[in-house]
Amino acid sequence: MDLTTLFCEIDDFVKALNYSNEQLLITTGKSSRGLKSRMSLSELMTIIVLYHSSGFKNFKAFYFFLRAYKRSEFPNILSYNRFIEWMPYCLIPLCSYLKTRIGTVTGVSYIDSCPLRVCKNIRIPRHKTFKGVAARGKCSMGWFYGFKLHIIVNQNGELLAFKVSKGNTNDRVPVKDLCKNLKGKLFGDKGYLSQKLFEELYDTGVQLITNIKSNMKNKLLPIEDKILLRKRFIIETINDQLKNIQNVEHSRHRSHTNFMVNLVAGLISYTWQKKKPSITTRNIPSMAHCY
Repeated sequence: MDLTTLFCEIDDFVKALNYSNEQLLITTGKSSRGLKSRMSLSELMTIIVLYHSSGFKNFKAFYFFLRAYKRSEFPNILSYNRFIEWMPYCLIPLCSYLKTRIGTVTGVSYIDSCPLRVCKNIRIPRHKTFKGVAARGKCSMGWFYGFKLHIIVNQNGELLAFKVSKGNTNDRVPVKDLCKNLKGKLFGDKGYLSQKLFEELYDTGVQLITNIKSNMKNKLLPIEDKILLRKRFIIETINDQLKNIQNVEHSRHRSHTNFMVNLVAGLISYTWQKKKPSITTRNIPSMAHCY
């Protein structure tokens, strides 16, 4: 990720955001009170996003690296403790910026969820940060304590929608909210199998396609749908990259806000990834006319 390009785009977005906010404010003619940071909001956001593509697994180590070797790029860089205090103020701008990084609806989409563990299972009884907020859940890898990240991507690996829920939330619950701006075919695993959900989505222009369980009657699918359903590994690969490259999951969170800042910045970092996991539909017979 090019630092200059990233900063320039974020800075342009922040300037546009500030201009829009100023048009809605009712001024009194008096100067606003409160502390101001030596670093601009654009610099704060850039550092947070840059961390998730740096390869560092610890933000503190990454920040001290910046202070030692990137002074020319960030001449007014804050102390580590002061920067941590300013991070929560970046959450809303980061969420707004992520909206501008959403991909294009192509008619072929994939949906899946992955667990976001906030602590190891042995430490659940004495975990305090997310007490009453997180929940126990179960995935293919076993039991966990934390949240679920639900995402939808297209066949080019571009992020279309995301939602965070408690760890014990059924995968089918947030699907309707995720599909508000979606059209075409949506491929998922057996966890999304539901006749009621299929009918509700179909009325909005979304066709939900999943595999069937072993005790169900077989159903006929067009050959292109069968091929695309077999390529569902694309979203599982993206989930793996979000955890192991973008580092959206770890057990060192000390506040709810910083958890969301870490997650949103990781998703932004993924949207900047040059080579995203993708599949080709050129060899699928009935989809060749799309090209």
